[in-house]
Formats: sequence, C-alpha cells, structure tokens
Amino acid sequence: MSIAKAGFPFIIIPLIIGVILLFLGGGWKYPGAFFILLCFFCCYFFRDPKRNVPHDEKLVISPADGRIMEIIKEGDTNVIRIFLSVFNVHLQRSPVSGKVVSMDYKPGKFLPAMDKAAHMENEQNIIKIRNANGEYTVKQIAGILARRVVSWVKKNDELKMGQQIGLIKFGSQVDISIPVSARIKVKEGDKVTGGETVLSEL
Repeated sequence: MSIAKAGFPFIIIPLIIGVILLFLGGGWKYPGAFFILLCFFCCYFFRDPKRNVPHDEKLVISPADGRIMEIIKEGDTNVIRIFLSVFNVHLQRSPVSGKVVSMDYKPGKFLPAMDKAAHMENEQNIIKIRNANGEYTVKQIAGILARRVVSWVKKNDELKMGQQIGLIKFGSQVDISIPVSARIKVKEGDKVTGGETVLSEL
C-alpha cells in the first residue's frame, strides 16, 4: 500500500526523533518508543489504497471514506454529509468526471464534525465540478482535530471520476451536493468508500 506524499513530513520527523532518542538510551527509550509508534500511526493515517473506480457517467461516487451522517435537501440539490474518523483514509476523490468551475477557500472555526454548524462555520475548501449532467459541490471541512484542509485542484482543471483532489489532515467531514434529479443509493449510517461507493445514479 502506498502513502500520500503529504504525509511524509508527519512520518519522517517522528521517525528521526524516535531513532535519536532510542540511540541515547536510558530514560529516553520510552519517549523514543512513543515517537516510533507515532510514526507507524502516521503511516497508517496517510495510507493511499488502490480503489476500483466505476466507469459509468450516470453514477456519482463517494468523494471520501467514512460514514453518512446526514442526507438533506437544500434547494435543488441533495446534500450528503460524510464523517471521517481518524481511522479512515483521508484522501478525497472527485465524485464525477468534469471541469472544476470554481475553487474557494473559506477560513473559519474548528467545531466538531457532529456540530450542526460545522458545515457552515468551519474552515473549508469548496470545489464545484460541472459536467453534462449538472453541477456537483464537494466541501472539505476541517474539524476539532483536523486543522488543515488541502486541495490539489484549481479552477478549469479537467477531472476524472475517482481522481484524487485533496486531503484533510486528522479527521473531519466531507459534504457533497448532488442534483435532486439523481436517485440516492445510500442512507444515513452507511459506511462509504471514497472512489468506490455509489452515492447516487442519474
């Protein structure tokens, strides 16, 4: 299994510290062991597993790993909110093939993902993707532990379904807005896999 490049500093730094402390020995061996364990955890956290992405333009796939917190109607869209724990893969993927029509960063708070105001008030990246079937919005939302949302796309980029678009560091939430014409295939409480689980079908 590969590791996301964004995770390398979080892996290498505790590894170096841990090795140095273990080399010093004595009372330093316990802190050293802690940093080595932290290194292993970061390897796990920033893992980048292969995904079997479907190739059907009528489908909308999950942009993230996690659990469905809520499905609500907002105007002419259905919004699916996905909670990511620290144990989920934290890479985000494009739910459809299409063009990035806007990419906006919104500074904000770091409320827990379960807080009803988190999707409005927390720091987030808002990525809008458009194709022949409509417009889709993916929100990478920071949380109480996640203090950094990272996007790897920009306006006018052409994306393929399942393509990696960003990363949230250490847990939080991803929202996706889907046209109401699409038939929802998941329900609240379902576990979803980014790049694989079908959220809706046109």
